[in-house]
Amino acid sequence: MNDLTWKEFERVDVRVGTILSAEEFKEAIKPAIKMTIDFGEKIGIKKSSAQITDHYNPQSLVGMQVAAVINFPNKQIGPFMSECLVTGFTQPDGSIILAVPQKGALNGSRLA
Repeated sequence: MNDLTWKEFERVDVRVGTILSAEEFKEAIKPAIKMTIDFGEKIGIKKSSAQITDHYNPQSLVGMQVAAVINFPNKQIGPFMSECLVTGFTQPDGSIILAVPQKGALNGSRLA
């Protein structure tokens, strides 16, 4: 694996946001959840889809803060346009555990 420079890392804009709403993504080929996430006044609200149904259901996500990459291009997933990439950690069984702040953080705060 090639080392990443600090300048390259700084280009990845990871921010914290609060999930406002979540619902089952019924049209997805693999089980997924659609989310609306508030990244604060400066960034605003973005939508995302994530294959996180092994450990989460839509109701458990509302109000949770998550870390997401907000500067990837939008991605069309079936009938849904994903505007950010919610981050998590892949487990040995392939399931995902979300990357979340240990304490409440200001929406829009950047990963340092």
